[in-house]
Amino acid sequence: MSALDAMYQQLILEHAKSRSGSDLTADEATSMPHQPGVGQCHQLNPVCGDEITLRLELEAAGSQPTVKGIHWHGDGCAISMASASILSELSEGASPDELKEMIGHFRELMRSRGRLEPDDEILGDAAALAGVAKYPARVKCAMLAWVAAEDALRQAVASGR
Repeated sequence: MSALDAMYQQLILEHAKSRSGSDLTADEATSMPHQPGVGQCHQLNPVCGDEITLRLELEAAGSQPTVKGIHWHGDGCAISMASASILSELSEGASPDELKEMIGHFRELMRSRGRLEPDDEILGDAAALAGVAKYPARVKCAMLAWVAAEDALRQAVASGR
């Protein structure tokens, strides 16, 4: 294992343990808030049982809204929990377009089967998950929170109009 792979593995384990953004309670996860600029999505990986409920909040900031925060409740493997934690940190302060770009790059990386190098400037710490792309059975684990965020963002933008 290279030094970079070891560093990435350590980052994944730290995020899986500390879980940034996992402050949505089980009760909050079962009720959808009806507020402008808020979206929520539940995703389940039926193959392994990983699941997440993710709530995304936008706030008005000048001419374009920004992501105020991503809050989630979930249970699953280290990859899915670390991925949600990393996404929660990366998304804060991003515009909807910037978040869509991040999600698109992450999806492309995960679908590459390890042939693409991550763009650290766009993906930040999510680049640590690049090695997952070599294992198709684990890609869904890494994508779970990102798919939920994509749908929650769509809802939040639509409800904020």
